[in-house]
Amino acid sequence: MIGGATPPAPAAHPLAPRPFVVKANARESHDVFTLTLDGAAAGPGGFAFAPGQFNMLWAFGVGEAALSVSGDPARPDLVAHTIRAVGSVTEALADLRRGDTVGLRGPFGRPWPLAEAEGRDLVLLAGGIGLAPLRPVIYHVLRNRQAYGRVALLCGARSPEDLVFARELEHWERRKGIQVLVTVDRAPAGPRPWSGEVGVVTGLVAQAAVDTLSAVALISGPELMVRFAARELNHRGVTSDRVFVSLERDMKCAIGQCGHCQLGPAFVCQDGPIFRHDRIAPLLDRREL
Repeated sequence: MIGGATPPAPAAHPLAPRPFVVKANARESHDVFTLTLDGAAAGPGGFAFAPGQFNMLWAFGVGEAALSVSGDPARPDLVAHTIRAVGSVTEALADLRRGDTVGLRGPFGRPWPLAEAEGRDLVLLAGGIGLAPLRPVIYHVLRNRQAYGRVALLCGARSPEDLVFARELEHWERRKGIQVLVTVDRAPAGPRPWSGEVGVVTGLVAQAAVDTLSAVALISGPELMVRFAARELNHRGVTSDRVFVSLERDMKCAIGQCGHCQLGPAFVCQDGPIFRHDRIAPLLDRREL
């Protein structure tokens, strides 16, 4: 110390995870779960993030994975991630229970353009677990309903059993001022037959009760679906400068150093994961880029 002053604490290394305690691990479908962490580890104000941002979650002894935050941005005390168990890291995260510890780095990336979309109609289009990055948008819009025009939420899943947030979808559908349309790729016969739409999610665009000539569209899902959904929206009058897409291409470091998520001149972890479609479309259409 010099003159009795306390030296400043060194800044945390951007690759060093912070320990967060698991508050809940809820099953959404046979292979999808929502892991909720205690936001207190982020400090007195809790964990602040913007809809569309992602974190790196570390399963100790296994590795880390990039995962969108799927919780409510107005609840910094809770940090939720909705995850499909498809590899060693996510399977290890699926085994965590209340009181366990997970490492976290974040939040990272550019968010959805919710401020710019104020005063306009919204089309939210999600395929499968792609609803997770849009869930914080829905919370924000419902909390600030007067700031937006008509809202259409279009959801697609492989089957009725693969739908995530099924109870919330029913709740959102009952809320005045938001249209919820759901479709599945296939509806097997059984004791509880599916009575809703069957087909690809892009087929719902024509049913969206919005003004497509001025609406803003947000798309999240498999990259192939993103490309076809954007084209269908363009065909219906939503120009590419009003279409925004979420991409999650093999992000490893989240700070633009490793190059795994490079897409042409862009790094998805730094320049995304939210991109305006007209700026990214030429790169999505190029094979093996």
